[in-house]
Amino acid sequence: MNFLTNTLLFKRIAVLVSLVIVSLILWNTYIFFQNFKQEERSKMEIFGAAIKEFATNPNLNDNFFIEGMIIENNTNIPSILVDENEEISSWQNLDSIKAQNPEYLKEQLEKMKSENNPIVINFSENKTNKVYYRDSDLLNKLTYYPLALILILILFLSVIYLFYSSNKASETNKLWTGMAKETAHQIGTPLSSLLGWIAILKMEKIDDKYVEEIEKDVNRLNTIANRFSKIGSIPELKKQNIVAVTKTAYDYLESRSSKQITFSFATSDEKLYANLNTELFGWVIENLIKNAIDAMQKEGSLHIKIAELPKKIKITFSDTGKGMPKKLFKQIFKPGFTTKKRGWGLGLSLSKRIVEDYHKGKIFVQKSEIGKGTTFQILLDKV
Repeated sequence: MNFLTNTLLFKRIAVLVSLVIVSLILWNTYIFFQNFKQEERSKMEIFGAAIKEFATNPNLNDNFFIEGMIIENNTNIPSILVDENEEISSWQNLDSIKAQNPEYLKEQLEKMKSENNPIVINFSENKTNKVYYRDSDLLNKLTYYPLALILILILFLSVIYLFYSSNKASETNKLWTGMAKETAHQIGTPLSSLLGWIAILKMEKIDDKYVEEIEKDVNRLNTIANRFSKIGSIPELKKQNIVAVTKTAYDYLESRSSKQITFSFATSDEKLYANLNTELFGWVIENLIKNAIDAMQKEGSLHIKIAELPKKIKITFSDTGKGMPKKLFKQIFKPGFTTKKRGWGLGLSLSKRIVEDYHKGKIFVQKSEIGKGTTFQILLDKV
């Protein structure tokens, strides 16, 4: 609880600090941009004054006076000089090849008019020229600077978020693993006692049919305890007859399900082998059968078929339940997702982990139709 509380507090602080940092970045960049823009304006005003000085004083030698240096050193701000009729007289810092096209110069002139107010040069009462200019390439690049900083900040926060999320998931997994192992340990004590009572029942010559059924349920509890004890550890896989393992889980649930459900089991061969952990894989079969029974609301038909492919073994589970829309085909395998009023949403997510992580196979919804049923499929490597 302390970990979750601290994580939530940290996230809130991180979001607040991020907003402050982003605001400061944007504000400082805006101020810097405006100051830079004003400096370029000042340079162009000096540039215009230099042009006026040359035009009104023809005796100046641009090799020795500062006015010539000002004009020559303006190498980064594109500009166009127009006369009193708005006709282009000269240009500077534009593409020399493209500038041979009058349309290009007109296009650049319109762009300059939209970006900045012109520098007015009054040569005389009847002669007024203007210098239009646009922002330098350096100033234009600076507009992307805050965006780059924000992206870096977002990336940094994402890394922090993923780090804490993974820690949270790790803590949650440890909690569930600990609970599972403790459950298995607690079940072990009454199981030992039940085995003793079964031995007594056999000595009392109780009907063997009843004793056998009790033994099945006790063995079932023992299997459940073993499954829970294996959570969190890498299971041992052995070459097993997948038909027999599937049939065992199938028979147990068929005998304890509603008689209004029609069960059928088919296989292309009685012996098909794959590397399995029988207890965990049996859990997958039971989860899929129970899921189908719930979907059919205890009335309908369930068909299980095992088929041999060239390199795979395919198991299909087809029911006549309520079905599901296609958008849920992947979502139903996520932990905590359930369409039932009562349920934890762990059965299918556990099944997916057992099949894909432990057995290196595939489990997915092959097809489903609302009101007609669903077909799940498992693919495993054949050995």
